[in-house]
Amino acid sequence: QVQLVESGGGLVQPGGSLRLSCVASGLTFRNALVRWYRQGPGDRRDWVATIFSGDQTSITPSVKGRFTVSRDNAKNTAFLQMDRLEVEDAAVYTCEANLAGHSYWGQGTQVTVSS
Repeated sequence: QVQLVESGGGLVQPGGSLRLSCVASGLTFRNALVRWYRQGPGDRRDWVATIFSGDQTSITPSVKGRFTVSRDNAKNTAFLQMDRLEVEDAAVYTCEANLAGHSYWGQGTQVTVSS
């Protein structure tokens, strides 16, 4: 059974940083593509970042330069480093692992940005 578990969310002041983790089990993680999404209250779910199995990355323009996506295949973990957070970044952040056309989702972790 494939499981994805996100962690690292919380309350941070504007300008602060958080690092989200997405730990995978039950799949060959190193071969999987991992995407991060976020969804604010009343908003649609938006794509944030992708890291491919070969470590290439893609970041949505609105957070480029502030967010970094990475992975540690030895730990079956993907990371989303979020710096210089803004109030508008507050959302539930969710990771998705895609392997051979099959998608697996975590439960999400809440990020709150407030002074």
